[in-house]
Order: sequence, then structure tokens, then C-alpha cells
Amino acid sequence: MKFSLVSVLAGSALASASWVKNLNYRSPSENHPGMGIALHKVNKRNTPDKQFTADQLNFTHGIASGDPYPDSVILWTRVAPAGPPNGSNASVSGYVPLYNHGPVQVSTAPVCVQFKVARTPDFKEVESSGTAYTSSDIDYTVKVEASNLTAWTRYYYQFNICNSNKTSPLGRTKTTPAENDYVAKVGLAIYSCSNYPFGFFNAFGNSVRKNSVDFVVHLGDYIYEYAGDGDYGYGYSINRIPKPERIIYTLLDYRERIATYRTDQDLLLSHQTYPWIQVWDDHEVSDNTYRDGASELNNTEASFVMDGGVSVDQRKMNAVRAYFEWMPIRQSKVEMDDNLRIWRNFKIGSLFDLIMLDTRQYDRSITDLYWNTDYIHQISNDAGRSLMGSRQENWFYNTLGESSTRGARWRIIGSQTVFSKVNESVSYGNTNPLDYDAWDGYQANRNRTLDYLTKNNIGNNIVISGDSHASWVSDLVWLDHSNYSVSSGAGGLGVEFAGSAVSSPCPYGANITINSANNYSNWLEANNPELHWNDLYYRGYFELQLSYDEVNASFFGLPSLLTRNPYEISLANFTVKSGENRLQRPIASGIAESGSLKGGQVQQTNATNNTQTGEWIVSHFNMSVT
Repeated sequence: MKFSLVSVLAGSALASASWVKNLNYRSPSENHPGMGIALHKVNKRNTPDKQFTADQLNFTHGIASGDPYPDSVILWTRVAPAGPPNGSNASVSGYVPLYNHGPVQVSTAPVCVQFKVARTPDFKEVESSGTAYTSSDIDYTVKVEASNLTAWTRYYYQFNICNSNKTSPLGRTKTTPAENDYVAKVGLAIYSCSNYPFGFFNAFGNSVRKNSVDFVVHLGDYIYEYAGDGDYGYGYSINRIPKPERIIYTLLDYRERIATYRTDQDLLLSHQTYPWIQVWDDHEVSDNTYRDGASELNNTEASFVMDGGVSVDQRKMNAVRAYFEWMPIRQSKVEMDDNLRIWRNFKIGSLFDLIMLDTRQYDRSITDLYWNTDYIHQISNDAGRSLMGSRQENWFYNTLGESSTRGARWRIIGSQTVFSKVNESVSYGNTNPLDYDAWDGYQANRNRTLDYLTKNNIGNNIVISGDSHASWVSDLVWLDHSNYSVSSGAGGLGVEFAGSAVSSPCPYGANITINSANNYSNWLEANNPELHWNDLYYRGYFELQLSYDEVNASFFGLPSLLTRNPYEISLANFTVKSGENRLQRPIASGIAESGSLKGGQVQQTNATNNTQTGEWIVSHFNMSVT
């Protein structure tokens, strides 16, 4: 994107190249440059009487990296004054609240920040560096692209306030392999659904403490838009109440909510250690979003009044603006047209393509809004319904085909919602047995996807899913269109691994007992032929270790979220052999720790600390678990 107004900075101490370094001054949409920040207006405030000193500034919310490429990576931080004037939360001439860091003198001058990247933490040989500026206009966030890097290389990075020794924490990141490079093994940690008042985000820190992966993939629900305790959370008892303490609608609301979440120490640690590849789900905006609204946002007069005069479209724009300001995500490759595009693909050497979908915000047809479940049930197989819109669908199928043609060994498909059919009549009743807010509500769209894979003979497909707050492992099957064998897995097109939530509650009850949860799992496993393991009880995450011969998936459960702790339980482990398009039998070697395992046994043991301490990481990153 070009900025015609940058020339006004000529002759000043602020080089124009440094202004455009901060990607957050740009519009989140290359198709809508008018949504960017007018830099000449920011520069007018760059006067000596309004400048901060280094002592007045802090790195308030850690650092992060993301969207890795073979030759570059996005780096993020936030450099802000100690707090708003007199502790005020009001916006004054573009000044934004600084989230309870104490009072300072009002100033809206831009802040100068430098960054550097090297292969060693002592930065003896810096490979990428630069200067950028930030200001209240973009919530004092800094997002830059560190370029001219080497493929498949671990790097360290750090920010500092210009002309001072005040530095950010030390960060670690990694570039991806070049498109056709051979790479023996890649590890991914897969997360979704972190709800602040429902417990500490210990899952994010555990993969760091084990030093077990290369990249983090986040499938959405990074935040929740709910008020206060998040509907029956534990927030008041464990002192985790997200700010502001109301349902969020405005740009200021979304900024402050993300800022609250970004105080969790394990979330900070994960961002500091691994590059993230992420997409949004629904709660980054509002519950059960779709093309034209959400469960409580329906473009009606009553909805407009209830939402404080913020329209559906304006609320989405507020949420998206804050998301792009705070997340280490590229804007140059992410096109946010009227439908909020975020879907994109990462080519990880010749090993796999990571195809990140948007099955929520972009262009999906009306979903289950709670009051219309019967109607959605009736139209769930309508050929005109799409979970992602025709443009994204065409891109998705073309990307699958290109991945196969280029010879990538695996296709990893990031889907917010569960892809496989799941008969849940045990909980929903026989009238509406499916989750119509997931792929089950868009069966024709799912059939088109399976048809494309079948007709083009594309195998080695792994779907990774979130959203459901439960763990599901299934053979990827086109039911009623293939001669599928439950016992052998013949007839499959791949495998789906769907992970539980970081902290969001079990869909069958936040305080469900493990025995009751396992009883539900037994019913679900018995009544869904392609479902081979399900666990409802544990919050947690899973990891994938990918090689050319096989993919190994390891699921972890967290015994307690009420304190910050490093404990986790190995729940089950699965293998998919290249070319077999099914789970290896016996499933999970015949043993799981919880839930229900088809053809296997569940053997519960007492919770123990199964993590390993990454002593180097903890000591060098100044992080510990208390």
C-alpha cells in the first residue's frame, strides 16, 4: 500500500520509511485504504512539548510474532505511556485508555521504536532491523515485517525505545521452509477457545515448557465478547474479570478486552516463544456470527437499540480493527473486503500446506441463532447454503488441487468448526440432532468438499478443528457415498482432529463430573461410526508432529485451571500413515485416559505433572510458573 501523505514528513527527524514500517497505520483492507490512519495528522502532533521520554513508556503487553514465511515474519509489541490522564477511561482527541497502568500527563505524540532480529540471543550478527513509530491512533501497537531472513531458521528478536536502553522482553521465532524444500519434521500446537473468566490459559505455556513444537496454530475464539463473568464463569473467585465489564461493541471495547486477555502469563509466553498462525472464530466479534448478523445482532431496530446504537457492520469493523492492531498477522496478504477476508494458505516446504479457512465471518449463510433451530434443521442440506461463500469455496478447492499438484505430502485444513457429521441427539433431542452452527448445518457445502477430494483423488487430508470445547477424532468419511469400514478405516479420505478449549467450558456443563462426561462420550462414540475417540471432560489442546511418513497427534488435558500451573495429562495419541487416509489401527494403541475410545479401553489415572521443564526458555525469557 502506498501513502501519498508520507512526503510531508520530508525534512523532519522521522524518516518516511519508518512510518510505513508500522503496518497498523494501514487499513486492514487493501481494497479500502480510507480505513487507514492519515499520517500527516499524526505527524502534526510530533512536537517537543508532546513527546514522551523513555521513562514514561513501557512495553505493556509483551511481544509476539506470526504469519511466518521463508524470508520474513511479522513482529508485534505495544509501547504505551504508563496510563490515561487521572486514570480516566475516556477518549480525548484520539487518546485511548491504557488499561489501568496509572496516570500520566496527556500526550499524543508518536513514539519511536526500533527492532532487531538475529540467530543468537546476544544479537552479535543482526540480520534484520528497523525503526517504526506508533501512537494513540493505533492503540500504541507496533507491527512490523522483519524481512531478508533465511528459510527454516530460528531467530531471536527484541524491541527497544529509540535513543534509550529500555527494551522489550526477548522473543524467539522461526521462518518456514521454502516452498519446495525437504524438511524432515514439523511440530504444531493447536489451540482454540480461551475464555478469560473460566480459568488460566495454562495450555498455552505447556508447549513452551516442553519446547515441543515449531509453530502455534490458533483456530479462533481468542477472546469472548461477553460481559463480566462470561455467563457462570469463575472470574470473580479467581480474580479474572475481563475489561470492560460489559458486552463489548466499540473499538475501544475490543481493544481493552484483547488487552485484558494479553495479561495472561502463559498466553504472553506462547506469543513470545513461537510464531502464531491464526484466524478468528465467532467470539472475536459476537456469538454465532454469519454474513448478516449474529445470535443477538440481526440488523433490526431492536437490536440496534440494544447494542447502544452500534450497527452489525460497525461492530464487525470495530472488532476487526482491534484484531489487526493486536495480532501478529499480515495485512499485505490478507484482503478484508466487505466480507472480512482472512482465509489464506501457508506452504510449509514440500511437507504440507496449511490451509486456514474462515467458516464464520466471511460469507456464510444464516446459521443457528437459537430461536431458529427448527428452520435451520429443515434447510441444512439446501444446495444454496455455504459455510464460506462461493469465492472462498472456489479458492479452497483450487488450493487443495494446487497442493496435490505441487506434491505437498499433506494438506492440513484449519476449520473453526467441526467438519465431520456428529449425531448429538443424546443432548439435543431427536428433533434436531446435529450442531447446525458447524458443518452439519451446511451439509451441501461439506458434500461439495468431499466430492472434490474424491473426484480428484486427493488424499492425505488432515482437518484440524476447534469451537466445540470438546475433543473429537474421526476418520474423514463421505458417509453414504463410500464403502466405509469402521473396523479398518477403508473408504476414508483422511482424518479429522478436533481439539478441546483452552479454558471455555464443556458444552455439556461447566461443572460436569468425569463420569458423567464419559457417559455422554460413550453414547456419542457408539452412535457415530466414523467417530473413534471423544472426550468432553478435559480442557486442553493437541499437538501434531508431521513427517513424510506419518502424522502423530497427541492430546493433552489440564487437571486444573483455577491457578496458573504446568500440569497436564496425556489423554490419547494417534497416528496417520501417509497414503492410508485413516487412523492407524488399533486406534490410539487401544488405550485412552478419558472419554470413549472405539474398540479400546479408557484407563483413568491420577493427574500428574507430565510436562518437562524447558529450563533454558524459562530462565532466558524471565518466565516461571508460580
